[in-house]
Amino acid sequence: MTSGSTPGLARFNASADSEASATLHEVCASPAWGSKLLAQRPYATAEALFLASDAATAELTTKDLSDAMAGHPPIGRPKPGDPTSSREQQGMAGASEELKVEMLELNLAYQDKFGHIFLICATGATGEQMRDAMRERIGNSPEQERAIVRTELGKINRIRLARLVEEGE
Repeated sequence: MTSGSTPGLARFNASADSEASATLHEVCASPAWGSKLLAQRPYATAEALFLASDAATAELTTKDLSDAMAGHPPIGRPKPGDPTSSREQQGMAGASEELKVEMLELNLAYQDKFGHIFLICATGATGEQMRDAMRERIGNSPEQERAIVRTELGKINRIRLARLVEEGE
């Protein structure tokens, strides 16, 4: 990841608050997270933005985490027409029908237990790796799972912010 200033970071820093807020909402659907990052602009470096994101993610309440998770589709079902979720869930693209059915069943069981979608940083993971992680995590307590969800959300936010500052998307 780039640590210095980039054209994408300069564009983000210079954009109007409404535009920057919308951009941040695309990275993470938690309004609290977006507000914290927006309030700290301008960022001197991409690393400063990443650190601000990490700090804001660490401070999210249970409701804020729920808001953030609402912006993510279930694993195996990326949002139609959304290149970000399709790219991030690429590991499920070539999955067998058997794996897709198992993921659907696991997703439903996970949602029944925890009351929210299974969140994992899927970038670079195979369908089997995501399935194995869900199988393992479904045995967690709600407290353990919230801590893991927060960590996974932080990874996803960093990847999305890196694309923002490197490509200016």
